[in-house]
Amino acid sequence: MEVISKEMQRLLATGSTLRAMFEEGKRMVKQYGAENVFDFSLGNPSVPTPAAMNESMINVINNTDSMMLHGYMSNAGYESSRQAVADDLNRRFGTHFAAKNVTMTVGAANALVIAIKILTNPGDEVIVFAPFFLEYRNYISNFGAKTIVVPPNPPTFMPDMDAFAAAITERTRAVIIDNPNNPSGVVYDVETIRKMAAIMEEKQKEYGTSIFLLSDEPYREIVYDGVEVPFLTKYYRNTLVCYSYSKAMSVPGERIGYLLMPDEVDESEQIIAASSIGIRVLGCVNAPSLQQLAIIGAMDHLCDVNEYDKNRKLLMEILDEAGFEYAKPQGTFYLFMKTPIEDDRAFVAKAKDDYQLLLSAGSAFDCPGWLRIAYCVPHDRIARSRSRFVALGHEFGLN
Repeated sequence: MEVISKEMQRLLATGSTLRAMFEEGKRMVKQYGAENVFDFSLGNPSVPTPAAMNESMINVINNTDSMMLHGYMSNAGYESSRQAVADDLNRRFGTHFAAKNVTMTVGAANALVIAIKILTNPGDEVIVFAPFFLEYRNYISNFGAKTIVVPPNPPTFMPDMDAFAAAITERTRAVIIDNPNNPSGVVYDVETIRKMAAIMEEKQKEYGTSIFLLSDEPYREIVYDGVEVPFLTKYYRNTLVCYSYSKAMSVPGERIGYLLMPDEVDESEQIIAASSIGIRVLGCVNAPSLQQLAIIGAMDHLCDVNEYDKNRKLLMEILDEAGFEYAKPQGTFYLFMKTPIEDDRAFVAKAKDDYQLLLSAGSAFDCPGWLRIAYCVPHDRIARSRSRFVALGHEFGLN
């Protein structure tokens, strides 16, 4: 008799490509020495957490009754935290949200899973655009829904609108976008969002259904060269926003974010009520109490994006010298590079084994022939990797 479910057996067999590479990096450090291993595999923020966030946590601990601080609250979160989020969004984007429109969550992933739980039944379909964050498939399959992939559109990686329209059926319940995008680093601009919204509006009328846009936004504030990220509730009515403070505040381990549910979405009252049940039945009960209160005093103090920009520019300079092709990143702290051979996994293995460069195969993001480089690392690591990238490119006749 098998004790572990078939689905968990599948997950054990496939595992997480990114986490596996991260663990391999730790092994290689012992073998080669830390100075000779160049790990660009994991999106772990490298810029210090803003002092205001640490100070706010200390202030909350020192000035909040311990029974309140460490006790239960409403499943949706503290009223003060939810109102602070609504006020922050209203100030920045000219919106009109209230505390009731916000449920505090255990990061953006929790918000996304709650939204999928609310919206889908077994057999329903959720559309994603390749390349996409590899865990989306698991989030969707948790509830018996089916992942429908719109193929990648290199080298710009802007969504192919014809392919998108063709992917929508009467079973489509949601469309997930990650903007700025992990792993490509591209930003879907206003024109792109308007085209997507028009297609979804047309399909809603055609099928007589509600199709929700789930905006996964952990990298919203990490952008460069004056690029602006559209706030999607202003362009498509049935939009739910899944946000995390993990990247913009360099606090991924704290697991704090929110699910935003505007009044304008179909059946908004039921969705808002369901979000409080969703976070409970999924096992979280509520978002961490300390972090809910701490972000109130730190929302205006984000990490220094200039540090990531310095890394981005140096990495592009190195890859240009080495002769590699890549999509210029407009946001996040990832760069998507084209592999000089079709088999991206084989290329990643060679980079690791022969040059101690730890990269993430694009196949993990449903985009073979490409790879992701996470440049959220010490600047010196990128500088020291120059000779390795140049030598790797030279082996494939690129320089």
